Amino acid sequence: MGQFIITIGREYGSGGHRIATILAEKFGVPMYDRNMLDQLAEKNGIASEELHKHEEMKRRGLTRTVRGFSSSVQDSIAQLQFDFIREKAESGESFVVVGRCSDDVLRNYPGMISVFICGREEEKTRRICDLYKLNKIEAKAKMLRHDKNRKAYHNYYSSMKWGDSRGYDICINSSLLGVDETAEALYVLLKNKIEQ
Repeated sequence: MGQFIITIGREYGSGGHRIATILAEKFGVPMYDRNMLDQLAEKNGIASEELHKHEEMKRRGLTRTVRGFSSSVQDSIAQLQFDFIREKAESGESFVVVGRCSDDVLRNYPGMISVFICGREEEKTRRICDLYKLNKIEAKAKMLRHDKNRKAYHNYYSSMKWGDSRGYDICINSSLLGVDETAEALYVLLKNKIEQ
């Protein structure tokens, strides 16, 4: 089995992060998500809280770019993450990565398979209510806010639009089977593809 990279894009509340975790465990490979910011902070001598404040956010306000370097904190953090996952890919390591425009950043790697997880609003709302002990109105507001930010971030830094099925190898609605069963179905599908 050669190198493989599974990128997971996801709607908030769809269970995409849990699915990514299950896939990484089943394949026995690392999973990179916001944890990469902790590694980057340690490597660069920066407080990780500073990086987490700006993760998966597009550029804000007026900025300048000089010789390819941006004065935008968001641009700098995005670029750090893109470089991190490119380095992992170039090292030959197999891994699962959540978000970070990885479907676009790693598009040219032959072992990359991109997945987008969506879900029905009602199931996603229920999941958010359960996870964060929120009422339905609070859960829906949180879901809309997170998805709006993810979409803005992805569409700003990527050539393909967030959630557009044409930009992914696999799009799946986790509400159909449930989160754990969706992970299992994806594992079987991806394992067959990877072993070909």
